[in-house]
Amino acid sequence: MAEQLGFDLPGVAALGRDDFLVAPSNEIAFAMIDGWQTWPGRKLLLTGPEGSGKTHLSHVWAALSGADVITACDLTADMVPALAAGSVAVEDVDRIAGNAQAQRVLFHLHNLVLAESNSLLLTGTGPPQAWDIGLADLASRLGGTPMVALEPPDDALLSAVLAKLFADRQLMPKPDVIAYLIRRIDRSFAAARDVVSALDAASLARKKPVSRSLAADLLDKEDAAR
Repeated sequence: MAEQLGFDLPGVAALGRDDFLVAPSNEIAFAMIDGWQTWPGRKLLLTGPEGSGKTHLSHVWAALSGADVITACDLTADMVPALAAGSVAVEDVDRIAGNAQAQRVLFHLHNLVLAESNSLLLTGTGPPQAWDIGLADLASRLGGTPMVALEPPDDALLSAVLAKLFADRQLMPKPDVIAYLIRRIDRSFAAARDVVSALDAASLARKKPVSRSLAADLLDKEDAAR
């Protein structure tokens, strides 16, 4: 029998302060966001691997501070005056590597936000030294920004993240599914996100609940395809 086509709907991610899962790998970053009014120079650079919670913390901070949230690639010069009238979170700064125009706009926004006595949160994947920021003035500003990093998760946090990702999609697998996934997937938030998405799609296609056997079948096929 042919498998039913399923639509891989991502679910609605819960991005509130109380939805953030605090653990040793992220507690310092969470404390820095929570205590944002004490940031030196009124700015902070938040780094971490893909899917580690940077966007979640950006939205937590936006709720606390009244800030706007925008990605660096979406910034345009005409947005700067309005954005700088309040606090701003600029996500994915690493993605404007090699984009001289975007870097100039971000440099202008950085300066104007602080001149207006507002606060600035910048996020990116990996250390800022590896972001290939060609605009020397912007690179200097980033280098002088206090930084906090989100670290890879331990078993307890990865289990909690998997449970949250399933809940965001209104899925409630048995505990043995999460315990099995912890042993099989890469130790990263991105891997957790990808496997939950794949299991959701497989569950819809096969009209079966998410189970350990479904997870084993999916991961065995992925391993065989590598």
